[in-house]
Amino acid sequence: MKPAKINKTILAPTSWEDIPFGVYYRRTLEHGLKTWWPKLFGFHLLKIGALSADLDTSCCAISHQINVGLNGKYLHVIADPYQLPFANKSADACLLAHTLSYSVDPHRLLREVDRVLIDDGWLITTTFNPVSLLGLRKMFPILFKNQPYRSRMYTHMRLLDWLGMLNFEVLYRTCLQVLPWRPQGGRLLSTHCPAIGCLSVIISRKRTLPLSLTLLKKIVSKQKLQRPINVTTCSYR
Repeated sequence: MKPAKINKTILAPTSWEDIPFGVYYRRTLEHGLKTWWPKLFGFHLLKIGALSADLDTSCCAISHQINVGLNGKYLHVIADPYQLPFANKSADACLLAHTLSYSVDPHRLLREVDRVLIDDGWLITTTFNPVSLLGLRKMFPILFKNQPYRSRMYTHMRLLDWLGMLNFEVLYRTCLQVLPWRPQGGRLLSTHCPAIGCLSVIISRKRTLPLSLTLLKKIVSKQKLQRPINVTTCSYR
């Protein structure tokens, strides 16, 4: 597997209008996340990246929403996503709308999000799906300089592995918009063939206790083996 960190810079768009069919992508994500926003409760929602800030989250139950990034139209805080100017465990939810797709070090970005999230905090992540029409077109080198093919695309399994290492519990995952050039991506295809949708959506929560007790069981069993064995003598009459 290729390393997640790369040494080249990636020019991220400042709005969905900078991406071909980006308006359709934005509407699809807003429609797909509409049922989840009322389920989020807390005081602070961080929308990290220009594309996150450009999404309509007005139906979210968290009223205080902060847009963070380096470049964009609707930013409230100008800051590096790798060094968020917020205290540990100060945010109730974080939105990464294609922020990982334009990140040179996604592991570092996820660790920083994990730092600012409270226990049981929400993380909403969206990326481009490589197993889609966009992923097929990215195979042509002539398109590398154009959006969205200059972005990084991750499979669901890779994203789930990263989230699992940080102890996030995935509650929901899906793919949306099979056809990039149509609103909602063709509802019939998106309904029956969601696996090849262009947009990946993962909703997870930060858990305090480990989701797997395998390591704990190994430690306990090892301690039992290291205990001294008390030998008692028996006398026969």
